[in-house]
Amino acid sequence: MILIKLFWSFFQIGLFSIGGGLASIPLLQNQVVNIHSWLTLSEFTDLITIAEMTPGPVSINSATFVGLKIAGIPGAVFATVGCILPSCVIVSILAWAYYKYRELTVVQGILSGLRPTIVALIASAGLSVFSLAVLGEGGFIKNIQAISIIPALLFSAALFVLRKWKPNPVYVILGSGIVGGVVYMLI
Repeated sequence: MILIKLFWSFFQIGLFSIGGGLASIPLLQNQVVNIHSWLTLSEFTDLITIAEMTPGPVSINSATFVGLKIAGIPGAVFATVGCILPSCVIVSILAWAYYKYRELTVVQGILSGLRPTIVALIASAGLSVFSLAVLGEGGFIKNIQAISIIPALLFSAALFVLRKWKPNPVYVILGSGIVGGVVYMLI
């Protein structure tokens, strides 16, 4: 029964994750944290961090990890297949349709209309992770002491470096991880 739940949950995530891995984060959070309580919000944030750092799409990495945690190797297989199956079918159908109808203006209009939605989904996921890191589980400021200063400073420094010098984001992620690890080890 748990294998079917894993498959169905990640099938839904794979089916409605329009826009790529980052757009799937709100869907992942809803299924994994809110509906099934397979992970806490803190564990989910760690999952997204690890899934972003490992090779491959975040939703597939997350499916494999959650499936493994919940039901071992069979769970990882069911969750991962559930996550990729909708994409395989949809992409095959869309590739055929796009190749056949790519010159129509309505097709170009639909693609233009989807872009702002994807940006909003990614922004929502980013704000959720930022809120958890800086403000904690509650997600809102009760008083000024409720703000975690180290994550806020790391975020500000990383954002500044990314905007000012535009380095490879991998280096900024690694640098932030090293600085954060050192700071938390010293505290």
